[in-house]
Amino acid sequence: MTFHDVRFPVDIALNAKGGPQWRTEIVALASGREERNSPWANARQRYDIGYGIHQLDELELVTAFFNARRGRRYGFRFKDWADFKSCGSLEPISPEDQEVGFGDGVLTCFYLTKLYTSGSASWNRPITKPIPASVRVAVAGVEKTIGSDFSIDALSGAVTFLPGSVPAQGELVSAGFEFDVPVRFDADHLPANLQTGSLGAYPDISLVEVVGE
Repeated sequence: MTFHDVRFPVDIALNAKGGPQWRTEIVALASGREERNSPWANARQRYDIGYGIHQLDELELVTAFFNARRGRRYGFRFKDWADFKSCGSLEPISPEDQEVGFGDGVLTCFYLTKLYTSGSASWNRPITKPIPASVRVAVAGVEKTIGSDFSIDALSGAVTFLPGSVPAQGELVSAGFEFDVPVRFDADHLPANLQTGSLGAYPDISLVEVVGE
């Protein structure tokens, strides 16, 4: 197991800088036109957490966290304060925030996703690290109860319906939730920059999203 189910300190994460990164391969043709293609099906989030460290005790906390993860060795949870809910960050979570599939009377497992839309284009992002206590699920617009109707896997984002609660043919399954991003440190070295008094800072501490963990 290369993932630690532990959350990076949220107060330090609040001041991090970062967001989604795509990979686009561009070929310039003789005519001057471009051909653009992406080998990635999904964006990969990247962050710089150095902006969140201002006090010596924060520096010490990050150092301990870094060493416990063995640098790049183990992944962990990170709260992206700019994008951590199935709805807008200032809106309340609803069990109908995101459509996650349709029942067929047999299928019991559905995976959380979040849809991003602009104009006619969209991207459906897999959500693999939900906050279990925040997850709300509805079938055909009727909210279900966690524990008696369904269970949630906090390490995969899988919603599993229990016997007697399996969605019938054509019934829409929707969900609302908060979530973390699975990340790792992007370097095995953490250079400290001690400043005057109790202040301390780390320059450019990069985190990168890990896929499949």
